[in-house]
This record gives sequence, C-alpha cells and structure tokens, in this order.
Amino acid sequence: MESHVNRRPMSLALAAAATLVLSACGADEAPSSAKGTVEGTEKGEGAQKESPSAEPSKAAGRPEIKLPDDIENVFEGWETGDKTKDAILADVSHRIDATDYAIAKADPELEAVKFYYQGRALVEAQDWILGYKKDGLSITGTVRFHSPGIEVFSKNAAGVTYCSDESKGFAKDRETGKVDKNDPSDRSHILYSARVEKTATGVWQTTELSSERGNAKCVS
Repeated sequence: MESHVNRRPMSLALAAAATLVLSACGADEAPSSAKGTVEGTEKGEGAQKESPSAEPSKAAGRPEIKLPDDIENVFEGWETGDKTKDAILADVSHRIDATDYAIAKADPELEAVKFYYQGRALVEAQDWILGYKKDGLSITGTVRFHSPGIEVFSKNAAGVTYCSDESKGFAKDRETGKVDKNDPSDRSHILYSARVEKTATGVWQTTELSSERGNAKCVS
C-alpha cells in the first residue's frame, strides 16, 4: 500500500495510466470507456448519508448489502431529477457499497460484486478486493462521493464521472484493528470515470472504471 494514500489502489499501473478526457467533474459529460480503479471509506463526525432519491430499476434478486458500522459512504448531489440518470447513479452507489462490503468480508467472490460489475471491471474489482485479503487489510471510515456527471449514450449505455474525498477513509489491519491514518492531501481526492451498461433485468452494471488521484477537478 502506498504510504501516503488512504486506500489501497486496485492497480497502481492502471490507475497511473488512466486517461480521463472530462472537462469538468460535475459536467454532464463522460468518456465512453475507461480502465483501472479505486473506491473509498472513515467514520466522519456529523456526516449525513445522502442516498439517491430514485430507486434503482426494478430487478429480481438484488443482493443485500450491509456495511459494517465503521464504514460509511456519503453520496452528495446524487440526484438529477431525471429518472434514467438517477437509476444509473443509484446502481453506481450500490456498486461502491458492494465493493466495500466485499472488502470488509474479505470475499472477492461476493454475489453483490458480480451483480454490479461486469467484464473487465469485474475482474479488476475482484483482484483489488483479493489484494486487501492477501494483505490482511480491511477499511474503515467515511468517504464522500460528489459532483457526479452523466452522459447517456443509448438506452443501455452511459458514461459516469464522480469525485471522492477519502481524507476520512483509511485502511485497517484486519487482525489487530490498527488504522493506518494519513494526513489529508490532494491525493485524498479522486476522479472516477466509468462506463455502465444496462442488463435485461434493469441493472446498470459497471463494465469499465478508471481513477486518478489528486485530479484538480476534485480537489477543492
């Protein structure tokens, strides 16, 4: 794990090589494809969790996701008023929670992960979760996700960007419970770019995902 960042990256090479062509973090623009990944979490005092106002598309067999008490993801501005975009953001938020749930349970094969990821993104996410397990790490704290942007390409495909603030999210030793706290820096802020595709049952799965730490669009 990098000593100066809060969360263990899925793939340092992929994260470093990720190319992002977004003009602004909150703009309704997003690339059609991407690579790589990371996702965030520490318990922040006074933080209030904002969930998407719109329920995700009705789909059979949605897995239950229950984060431990010391892990919280806060979604700010995760509402657009557009039914399709809000359904997309709802499933993106569930994918983020599913990833953290799998890390907490040390289970890269968790059904919730396979439910919200597909293709290359699924393989990379499972490798990332496995890395935590092999290193004997979990996560703790609160991560703030904000400034989402969406471009709908078709009825079954879209691009999504968003920022995260991991200044209150940390890695935790699974055996001792020791938290690896680091001072906040620009690298605590991450820009994500994802491609999502809608399944026949109405789930917006993430098929490609990239991230860039310290991106100026998310540092504010």
